[in-house]
Amino acid sequence: MEYDVVIVGAGPAGSITAKFAAEKGASVLMIEKRQEIGSPVRCGEGIARRWIENVGIPLDRKWVAYEVEGAKIVSPNGTEFHIDERHAGSEVGTVIERDLFDKALARQAAKAGADIILKATVMSILKDNGKVSGVRVEQFGERFDVKAGIVVGADGFESQIGRWAGLDTTLKAKDITICLQYRMTDIEPDPDYCEFILGSGAPGGYVWVFPKSEDTANVGLGMQLPKLKKKGEMRGYLDAFIEKDERFRKGKKLDIVAGAVSTCAPIERTVADGILLVGDAARTIDPITGGGIANACKAGKVAGEVLGRATQEKDFSAENLQEYEKGWRELLEEDLYRNWMAKEKLVTLSDETFDMIIGTLAEVGVDKLSIFNILKVMEDRHPELVEEFADLL
Repeated sequence: MEYDVVIVGAGPAGSITAKFAAEKGASVLMIEKRQEIGSPVRCGEGIARRWIENVGIPLDRKWVAYEVEGAKIVSPNGTEFHIDERHAGSEVGTVIERDLFDKALARQAAKAGADIILKATVMSILKDNGKVSGVRVEQFGERFDVKAGIVVGADGFESQIGRWAGLDTTLKAKDITICLQYRMTDIEPDPDYCEFILGSGAPGGYVWVFPKSEDTANVGLGMQLPKLKKKGEMRGYLDAFIEKDERFRKGKKLDIVAGAVSTCAPIERTVADGILLVGDAARTIDPITGGGIANACKAGKVAGEVLGRATQEKDFSAENLQEYEKGWRELLEEDLYRNWMAKEKLVTLSDETFDMIIGTLAEVGVDKLSIFNILKVMEDRHPELVEEFADLL
């Protein structure tokens, strides 16, 4: 078995990369360790409508669960700041059925010509004379080798492909966010907004409420790993939030999901000879929101197009893959780095400071939700706070 491109992981990053590479003439195999693409869901399921078509994803009502007008950010004292979905970031506007979304992207990759195998675990990368030449796979108890011109690591937070190839994707504890989410029904979420609740009720993170219908929502919590002191503490925080809010108190859980995401600064390298990383494997998750679908898809498009060209040139060297390295960084790196620096400071703020920030935003407003714009708004009202963030302006 031999392909130009072997992609490990069939999430959004893998499928978008596969689609664009196949459309450019590469033979592509996508390998997924689970028996079903998109399941289990480990995601808040929020995306913004405006970037979807830019990466070649036609809007399909089959995977749209609910649409909202914008975001509502809530301070510890209950002050609310509302912003239209067009200006609220990459995770607000559409709440999706993530399993159906992932399957739709995989279908697009397959339609473009990519092959897919499921319930298959990549055990190691293969090398010939020190150069990556494919992967060793185990499926249904049998092991076999797949030769490839390049191996793409789209294997998410737990990625091993980069590590096996010598790329440093190591995470510090403070750059890991642990998440817990309930899908709840018989509740009363705000039908118009995705909610983000800040403060000590979610140390080093936030609580989210993403409506999926008028009486159902994803209610979750993300926390910086070092903030967790004992087993079960995270569930305690989420249950306390639910108990405190009468809209959710009598709700019933339909499912529970838990996971982790990287919230680090951009890593130094995402390519090597015969290797390319994309999505959370490349650590392109937004360090503040923990959202990664948009960045995975944007970088995946760049990756697929570069791999199509490299296939025609029969050159998968690190030097020839620099177009991808440069391309995704031009799209994402500045915001990722600024948001990581901001995250480092935000996790130290008190509830009183969050009250002050959200209160000011609610009073003055902001055109577009970004760290830079928030700090500019705060500069006149609370210069003492902005001094701590001066290097982000």
